[in-house]
Parts: sequence; C-alpha cells; structure tokens
Amino acid sequence: MFLVEPLPELANEWLALFLFVSAAITDAIDGYLARKMGLVTNFGKLMDPLADKLLVCAAIVAYAAVGLLPAWAVIVLISREFYISGLRQLALEKNIVMAATSGGKIKTTFQMILIIYILLPWPFSCLVFAPVTLALLIITVVASVWSALDYTLKNMAVFDR
Repeated sequence: MFLVEPLPELANEWLALFLFVSAAITDAIDGYLARKMGLVTNFGKLMDPLADKLLVCAAIVAYAAVGLLPAWAVIVLISREFYISGLRQLALEKNIVMAATSGGKIKTTFQMILIIYILLPWPFSCLVFAPVTLALLIITVVASVWSALDYTLKNMAVFDR
C-alpha cells in the first residue's frame, strides 16, 4: 500500500519536533537578519506575522483535534490572530503598516515554547506534562490577550475616521 514504509511512531514524533523547531528558528533568524542588515520591508512586516500565524494556528488546531489543548484556549488564541489581522487591514486602508510589537513577539515566543513542549516525545515530557503544559498554556493565553491590547493601544489612529 505504501511506496515507502511508514516511520515508527517515535521517529514521527522526533521528525515533527525537528521540523517545527527548524521552522521556528529559521523564522527568528530571518527576522533578526532583516533588522540587523536594514532589510526590513513593508512586505516582510506583513508576511512574517502571517507566516507565524499559519505555523502556530496549524499546530494548535491539530492539538485541539487530538485533545492535547482545550478548545477554549485555541479559540482565544486564534481569535486574537483574526483580530490583529483585521486591525492590520484597517491600518493598510489608512496607509499605515503595523510592524510586530514586542508584545506580539513575546506572545509568539510563548506559543512556540508551548507547541515545542507538547511536541516533545512522550518519555521526555510525561513526568511533568500536565502542570507544565497548563502553566505554559495560561502564560500563552495571557500573553496573547495582552499583546492584542498592546497593539490596540499603540495603533489607536487606525480607529480614527
């Protein structure tokens, strides 16, 4: 049935962890180099947060689907992403480009840490999984709501007629 024999489950877990960590690290390096070398563009200001959203939302929706994250938390996290995307759209209509804020970067960092922690293969995370996951989840949700407020307050001009 398969052209290539499927990997054992543990190998799949390590592969998923490797791919996600690689994506997160290359995203961070890309942003750092763009700022350091003065290569920040309006396109990058728009697309980098979108890439972050796609990476994170895909992971948290998959986690909710298999019961690793509660639906309420995923709804809060994704709602924040839709809200900020809408705010960016309003800003664009007024020729304002909203760059990522420190609050948004902190939120993304905690999201990445949460996702990576959950991706750790079972033997490495089982002893402290539930309490650490819950703590990371609460921190991530609080950081997400805080960053939405931060974006709103820093971009009040978007709401002016």
